[in-house]
Amino acid sequence: MKVLVAGATGKTGLRLVGELASRGHEPVALVRESSDTAALPEGTQQRNGDLTDLQDDVCAGCDAVVFAAGSGGDTGADMTDKVDRNGAKRLIDIAAKSGVKRFVMLSSIGTDDPPEDGELAHYFQAKHEADEHLKASGLDYAIVRPVALTEADGNRDIRFGEDVDPQGKAARGDVAFVLANAVESGEWLGRTATMESV
Repeated sequence: MKVLVAGATGKTGLRLVGELASRGHEPVALVRESSDTAALPEGTQQRNGDLTDLQDDVCAGCDAVVFAAGSGGDTGADMTDKVDRNGAKRLIDIAAKSGVKRFVMLSSIGTDDPPEDGELAHYFQAKHEADEHLKASGLDYAIVRPVALTEADGNRDIRFGEDVDPQGKAARGDVAFVLANAVESGEWLGRTATMESV
């Protein structure tokens, strides 16, 4: 499958691009002009696009889309809205009009019922709105909600659902593995799941 990856040059996105390529898929990295693409696997297709101003043809020819982007922990509420909420929703809408077969969302634990206050409340609310927009889009979808991320590769020993410890950790390598599974597997259709590395 040809898979558009938003956030392809990020810490999880880079791992996902490599994981998809290793499985024989054709990852397409969505990159801004300012993106550092040096770490992308050699030969990775690139498509110019900015989540704050996406073009209507950004999903053209793609079978699936993975939203693995984020505004980052150092940005304010305005950029969180532009990327994590509005950018995600716009990409979902474009995917739906472009005949994309599946949309996989990298979300976060805590977005199902976001808190009204606290340091991450605005982020959780933005992600919640994007998740709900995807559910209502008519697209075949999967939503992956990891606990706090680490830079580890992980060992693919992964726990899902009600048994997940909200205070646990999720290795980025394990998250990329799960996102790739969600692209491929029928078991993920319409599924929203929290996850942690064991």
